[in-house]
This record gives sequence, C-alpha cells and structure tokens, in this order.
Amino acid sequence: MRIVTTVAEMQRVCAEFRAAGQVVGFVPTMGALHEGHLSLVRRAKAECGVVVASIFVNPLQFGPKEDLAKYPRTFEQDVERLTAEGVEALFAPEVAEMYPAGAETTVTVAGIGDRLDGASRPGHFTGVATVVTKLFHAVGRCRAFFGMKDAAQVAVLRRMVADLNFEVEIVGCPIVRDADGLALSSRNAYLSAEERQRALVLHRALGEMQGRIAGGEVSSAALMDAGMGVLKAQDGVVVDFLAVVDSGTLLPVEQVGPGTLVAVAAFVGKTRLIDNFVV
Repeated sequence: MRIVTTVAEMQRVCAEFRAAGQVVGFVPTMGALHEGHLSLVRRAKAECGVVVASIFVNPLQFGPKEDLAKYPRTFEQDVERLTAEGVEALFAPEVAEMYPAGAETTVTVAGIGDRLDGASRPGHFTGVATVVTKLFHAVGRCRAFFGMKDAAQVAVLRRMVADLNFEVEIVGCPIVRDADGLALSSRNAYLSAEERQRALVLHRALGEMQGRIAGGEVSSAALMDAGMGVLKAQDGVVVDFLAVVDSGTLLPVEQVGPGTLVAVAAFVGKTRLIDNFVV
C-alpha cells in the first residue's frame, strides 16, 4: 500500500488509477479503525477497481471542549489493517497540509447542517463539509463510502455534493454492531465496562421504537415517548437528542414512513454516542 502525505501527490495517484480505466473507491476515516471502517473498505473493494483510504483527525469538526487531544490514534495498526484489506493507497496528511497557514475558507451546508448533531455541536458539520471537500479535491472523481451510523453526516454530504457538482457518488453503508447490539465507534474505547453496559440503552430504545413501527404505530410523538421512556430508565445516560426526521432534509416529520430516520445521541459518562435506524 502506498502512503501519500500531500494533496498534489494524491491527485496524481488517483489520476493514474482513472487513466488506467479504474473506478476509484474512497473510504475517508479519522483512523482508530474498527470493523465498521473495514466493512466500508470491503464494500468499496467489491464494487470498485481500486480502493483508496484517508486517515486524518480533522480539528475543524471538534468543538473547544471536545475530545480532539485524546481522540484515539492508532496509525501503525491502521496501516496494517488497510494493507491486509488490499487498499492501494492511503492519504495521511499532516494538519498543515490540509490547512496551510493563512487558509480561511470553510464550507457550510446551510439549514441541514444545523440540524441534529449540527444543532448540538455548532460548527461541527462546517468542519466536516470543509475537510471532505478538500479530501474530494485530493481524490477526484470517485465513489465515496460512508457508514450510516453517521446518517446526519451522510445527508449533509449528499446535499453538498449535489449543490457543488462534485464528481462523487456518496454510498451509505449499513451500521456494524457488536454482538450485543452496540454500534461500533472509535469512541467506544473511552467507555468503562460499566459505561459500556449502560450504552446499550441506545440500541434498546431504538429497538422499542422499531417494534412499535412494525406493530403499526406511525405517530412520531408516540414513538418519541416510547423511546424516551427507555432512555430515561437508564441511570448514567444523558440524552442529547432523540429525533424522528426526514432522512434527506433532517426536518421533523409527524408520521413515519419509508425512509424516515430515527436518530439518537446521548452522553454515557463523558462519551457522546450516536445510533439510528431508517424505516
């Protein structure tokens, strides 16, 4: 696997792949790779001629009181895992390469970028949209694979790609879970054994709501009441939001239907976790 550290070199590498007739599959990450990330790589490998990945812990998407400094970094292990999966190139730039001195431009996806995680983490999706824009310019025309655990992020990026005419197809891939149902996340490493057990309440709450939808319930208000009842029964968990929204716009809906997104974010101890499902 070729490790690339500059935008210019990444542009050359990916241009060479396309010149050879290959469809480029791109998997952007912040490292600390787990099976969820690797499932994206495998999907890209199955559907594209070559796969490139990126590892970059993006400072722009962390708030002033968030976990940038302690965010897990396991670069050597990540390289081993990506090499074993047959990734052809890894883009691993330094912060100064992505944000040179004097750089002032950011990308804001108005409206949708201020909903769900964007509402509780002001500026977060501007940081995401800015770095992904820069990554897309480095990689060029591609199919980009993102996990649907970050469903709001996927919605924001789809809007950005459509509005700015990127030659990129966003591919949303299923959430990968541990056997007990906890959605895989690099931040799960922060949880103590007791906190990890508490964190399962997110999956239980969503499961309660899924069960009620399967039984014919369509009222968003009734579903929210059911989900919040499960969440509030668990000590040591502080709910950030529970939302029933349109998966494209992230705006609330009064009744669920095919494509409705049900999303939850909560703090377990000091760790913020997210989960969701799409009806």
